[in-house]
Amino acid sequence: MSDTMFKVTTAAASELLAAAVRSDAAGQALRVAARQTADGSIEYAMGFDEEREGDEPAAFDGLTVLVGSPSQPLLAGTLLDYVEIEPGRFDFVFIPSAEEAGADVGSGAPTARGACGSGGCAGCGG
Repeated sequence: MSDTMFKVTTAAASELLAAAVRSDAAGQALRVAARQTADGSIEYAMGFDEEREGDEPAAFDGLTVLVGSPSQPLLAGTLLDYVEIEPGRFDFVFIPSAEEAGADVGSGAPTARGACGSGGCAGCGG
């Protein structure tokens, strides 16, 4: 995957690998998808899956991530992180155009949007 494509922080990769073990999906890749809604916002989804034709695989700290061709333009420049949303509550967040927005990669900067716990994506088995 090119540098302008989807990225995953070390914290997110570590938690996703642990989630794969907990959900009997160890060894499977994580599929990440995005779609634009009628109001122009982007909805994110992720789950463990097998590679398909048209997927663009990438490896992040031992985690293989698959992005299908329809989602690739929407996920370009997006960062998946695992951050503390509030004291003691951690969740996955998608940070669109993290580099352009000036987000501190891996910090869980306040610009993070699309937390899984808030309905921003489908579950990953975590």
